[in-house]
Amino acid sequence: MTPLDYEFLRKLLKERSGLDLSSDKQYLVESRLLPVARRTGLAGITELVQKMKSGAEALTSEVVEAMTTNETFFFRDKIPFDHLRDAILPALIQSRANRRSLRIWSAASSTGQEPYSIAMCLREYGPALSGWRIEIVATDLSQEVLEKSKAGLYSQFEVQRGLPIQLLVKYFTQLGEVWQLSADIRGMVQHRQLNLLQDFSHLGKFDVIFCRNVLIYFDQETKGAIFERLAKVLEPDGTLILGAAESVVGITDTFRPSQERRGLYQLNPARGARPVGAAMPLGLKVVAAR
Repeated sequence: MTPLDYEFLRKLLKERSGLDLSSDKQYLVESRLLPVARRTGLAGITELVQKMKSGAEALTSEVVEAMTTNETFFFRDKIPFDHLRDAILPALIQSRANRRSLRIWSAASSTGQEPYSIAMCLREYGPALSGWRIEIVATDLSQEVLEKSKAGLYSQFEVQRGLPIQLLVKYFTQLGEVWQLSADIRGMVQHRQLNLLQDFSHLGKFDVIFCRNVLIYFDQETKGAIFERLAKVLEPDGTLILGAAESVVGITDTFRPSQERRGLYQLNPARGARPVGAAMPLGLKVVAAR
């Protein structure tokens, strides 16, 4: 791969997906795109770039998907799901008691482990959510990973990563060498293709947004713009959940971090009035009736 090839790919990936590759990531590009080149009968990255320049849109989309598909696993990092169970849901059950509905968004949902972990967490919550209307929206740039997510089929290796054995037994059925998630849990999740660089106001308002381990690939300006758009689709008393290596500090004042629960963020009151009856601050521990 020549320096000019790499610069072309860097520019294209930033425009199409927001991925901001540093100058020393040629090895990553080669490792992910050489298999794409070989599948299409091309000798290497240079030929791949030449074909993309000629207007091969399907190939360009395949390249973007190959570069933006990231690793994921069930209940990744665990702590955000503990926060969901111990603090976020109890507070929302109180503040949403009249409407009895919740909307949760898993942005950059990849092959489905995150939205399905959320769904299992809600299902395990018990009678407190009985009769509630629950919507979990899973979005990703890649249609390929969304199709895998919809199928709910996972290898032995995938179900062994982060998934408690009791949930595997309860919600999965073994089909030969793979495991399929129950139709009940799969039915809790709606899948939509979405590019975070574009407007997503059509998704509506959410009580909780999981946007983890994706913004780290964007530059500061892009992150700031995405945070502003996230704020517009988050309920005034809602919660944004970022990855362990991500933060709003130094990027935006639209959100403020929870002082006691790492990775949780709420809209900054200074940027807008908090409504009457809003959920209590997530720094306070609430015990829900089970």
